[in-house]
Amino acid sequence: MRLQQARIWIRYILNHQAFLWILLFINIIGTVYGYDWYMWQLEITEPRFWIFVPDSPTASLFFCFVLIGWILRTNFRLFESLALLTLVKYGIWAVVMNLWTLEETGSIGAAGWMLVISHGAMALQAVLYWRNYRFGWVSIVLAAIWTLHNDVIDYVFGQMPIYGDLMEYAANIGYFTFWLSAACIGLVVWNWKSRHKVVTERLDPGV
Repeated sequence: MRLQQARIWIRYILNHQAFLWILLFINIIGTVYGYDWYMWQLEITEPRFWIFVPDSPTASLFFCFVLIGWILRTNFRLFESLALLTLVKYGIWAVVMNLWTLEETGSIGAAGWMLVISHGAMALQAVLYWRNYRFGWVSIVLAAIWTLHNDVIDYVFGQMPIYGDLMEYAANIGYFTFWLSAACIGLVVWNWKSRHKVVTERLDPGV
């Protein structure tokens, strides 16, 4: 009973208008900071690839639109599928890359630990709103195409985020990233199937 009550309170807080506004503000700040973080790489990148370079801030930008939709009591379904997929993917990816750098160099400094915490929080916030998403198959397919195309740009055209100490492992990172993308696409499909199952059971309790 207490666990059930705790879940109700957590869900109430997560969906309260004031909390959504606070979370939107945090994500806007994080998005702006993230794009600024990538400025040096964008300066050495061909303009045609710019949109594919700052992966994490683009993921949090997607979530900003999702939060705006929820504040307005609507669902921007394509942004919801993009946000869930990319927040989890790039959140996990950045945590792994920084911990890998720690193993290689013995230190990642305060900035590295900040990236671990902030990107872990990115992935966490996407999962915390698991029950809020309302995207369908079209949004899932479009989000999957965007994500896999981004992987091709990163690892075929060499536009991956630059981690100096890990660049010798670019092929390994590309392989890991592909399967991470596949897993996150599976996560998005799982979300849709779990919601579809609930709706089906409500319509036909005998199912």
